[in-house]
Amino acid sequence: MKSFVVADPDKCIGCGTCMAACSEEHKKVGLQSHPRLTVVKHDNATAPVMCRHCEDAPCAAVCPVQAISKQADRVVLNESLCVGCTLCAVACPFGAIAFDGSRPIAMANSYDTYIPSTPRSSNPSTSIPSTFGQDILAWEPGVKSIAVKCDLCGFREQGPACAEVCPTDAIVIVQPDAMQEAAKIKRMVAASDVSKLNWEPKGS
Repeated sequence: MKSFVVADPDKCIGCGTCMAACSEEHKKVGLQSHPRLTVVKHDNATAPVMCRHCEDAPCAAVCPVQAISKQADRVVLNESLCVGCTLCAVACPFGAIAFDGSRPIAMANSYDTYIPSTPRSSNPSTSIPSTFGQDILAWEPGVKSIAVKCDLCGFREQGPACAEVCPTDAIVIVQPDAMQEAAKIKRMVAASDVSKLNWEPKGS
């Protein structure tokens, strides 16, 4: 059983603080700055949608390059291996995987020397300072679309940043042992309710 983060829509006020914290913390360690959760509104309720770190992890099962793997307590994505095929996003039943542009470290944002870009060329253009060409085949070197998903802030000793900064404590991390204890309590309550019915099998 894996850990995951859940939100209480009764407590969530839709402030977006969790998204901002997620973006900032991942950016600090050189990962995509795109937030791993998205606050959505439905009728009068708001809550962030986030990865549930599924036991069978359909996103990991469909990844053709094994960029998504199952660890002991979470499902993680290796951004360096991702090829941006989007299969994981299609497979995710919660819509918890997004895509963002990635630029390798030390990659130039523009060139000092003009490089022509024509409809018959795949070369970038710097005809406009700090801007790549507008021609149909112009491209921005080194940038590719890759998947981003919750990693429970495994690089932080304090745990998920979203849960730490939530001003209403709407976001909590659910640990496997807590799930097992909750299931045990539910079974005991269910057994108690059945015993109160004085149920007897037919034919007795």
